[in-house]
Amino acid sequence: MSTRKNNGVSSALSRAIRIAQLAGKDEVEMDQVLLGCLLAISRFGIAQIGPWKIDLEGLGVEWMRSDLSESKKAEGHKVTYSGATVSLLDRTALIAKLDGSAELGLEHVLAAFAAEEAGLMGELKQRFGFDSAGWRAAVAQLKEIDTGFAEVGSTAEENVGQLVREYLSPEQAAEELGVHVQTLRGYVRTGKLPAFRLAGDRAIRIRRTDLEKVLEPLVSEKGPTTPKEE
Repeated sequence: MSTRKNNGVSSALSRAIRIAQLAGKDEVEMDQVLLGCLLAISRFGIAQIGPWKIDLEGLGVEWMRSDLSESKKAEGHKVTYSGATVSLLDRTALIAKLDGSAELGLEHVLAAFAAEEAGLMGELKQRFGFDSAGWRAAVAQLKEIDTGFAEVGSTAEENVGQLVREYLSPEQAAEELGVHVQTLRGYVRTGKLPAFRLAGDRAIRIRRTDLEKVLEPLVSEKGPTTPKEE
């Protein structure tokens, strides 16, 4: 199975982050992820998926910008993945697992968009007249030219964990703090620890940087000591 160096989930998300930054957004939404994927597989601003030629210029992407290059490190204000994007990447890991793949590829991310009817994906469905099945059939053909992002020996779940490592499940957050998961859920219920609910799902995620909010400095009960007089 051949690979193309500049194609992959890492490349697509790097571009998605940069698109969000250039738009002045604080979160990477699903639309930016889809644009990042299309940009990663495009040539001369055209992304070919099955019979459809998607013009990135027509979607408002300045594909010739050097700072949208995969090799260009994203600079600018810090952005995070939105809850909907985290949910999308969770679906990506599941799709890769069901595909029997230890690697995340762009075909898995794009397949995760298949059921979406809103946003950019909904616009593309209306413009080109394809449905979920047609889209999945088309992106399945990308597998031969892109095996994506994974490192040797890592699983799809581990890869998506790296991609969304800023957000943790309650179990992962509890492990980070070294407490029981029910203790951590108590922090969330009492408002001591902020949490986010995945769109249309009961699952929650905790931002890694928020874990510090349940920590406080330990002050000695003895108070400061003074040297003894001789």
